Amino acid sequence: MNSGRKMVTAYFTVFCGLLLAGLALFAPLPLWAWPALALLVAVAVLVVRAIVRPRDSGWPEPEPLVMPVIPVEREGLQEVVLPSCEPDYDFRFSATVRWRLVGPEHDAPTFGNPGALAVKAILERARTVTEERRPERVSLVQHELNAVLGTMEPIIGGRLEAMAESVALTLSEQDQKRLDRLAVVRKKEAVWEHERRYERSRREYLGGDVLKDTGSAVVWWLAKNDDQVQKTVEDIELLARLTSAANNENLSQLFQHLASSPTGGGTAGDHFEGFLQAMGLPEGEPQRALFARHVIEVVSRHGRQDVADELERRFDTPATSAPDDPGSEPDPGDEEPGF
Repeated sequence: MNSGRKMVTAYFTVFCGLLLAGLALFAPLPLWAWPALALLVAVAVLVVRAIVRPRDSGWPEPEPLVMPVIPVEREGLQEVVLPSCEPDYDFRFSATVRWRLVGPEHDAPTFGNPGALAVKAILERARTVTEERRPERVSLVQHELNAVLGTMEPIIGGRLEAMAESVALTLSEQDQKRLDRLAVVRKKEAVWEHERRYERSRREYLGGDVLKDTGSAVVWWLAKNDDQVQKTVEDIELLARLTSAANNENLSQLFQHLASSPTGGGTAGDHFEGFLQAMGLPEGEPQRALFARHVIEVVSRHGRQDVADELERRFDTPATSAPDDPGSEPDPGDEEPGF
């Protein structure tokens, strides 16, 4: 209170001094005016001191309220094992436990070892958190424990309070290495699983949609080549072979005339098949077998028995007899005896 009054008086005195200095510098006064002005300032200072001086009420000023300080004790913990949610992977818990007795008994403790009770309470609070957390999240769990244990909470019916500070949570070096290796394996496995699903999806798409028949493959290839019709036509043979192989089937007879051998030329049977198709003699046509038989005989007479055998095997044409020539004479050997 007294210091406050002195500060107000000092501020006012300084203000008046600055005012006089300003007048002397910027508004010079005649010499007879300065004594009068100094007297006026002195009177003003006295008036201010009289105003800020409190009246004597006869009562002593109240003493400031001082709260009693409750002593806080500390207990250190070093790498206490706490469980995680994964079996065989434990956390290492370190902290400084702070505790205090509260209530009227704090001056005369009634507990045998209040520090041990405080440590037990802190470990139970920490365990409820760690046993539900994964060990690879150790740094995140440490921050969570700092928040959970950072306030004084009552125990033993409220007569004892405890908290923890400087919380540190770690894993053993061996457990950390194992978790790092497992993380690498899981990442690789996830990538492999995605690649496997991708490949299976492509196989299903190609086998069940694109290559289900040659027509679908041609349409797909036409779309892939930006509607380049000429290129698609040139690749029909390749698409037909690819479709047949994808479906474990022989090349369709509809496209056999386009097929070529790996050496660059088709076999005689392949070319003959294409020729029959071009002549309008598909399989099952009655004239097809007769025409094939004539070709086989001509090929055989020209000394290409291997080609004749291939045509006969492939087109399954039974031997046919030429029609009787009415102008020919009967073989004398065919006449019956006695004629």
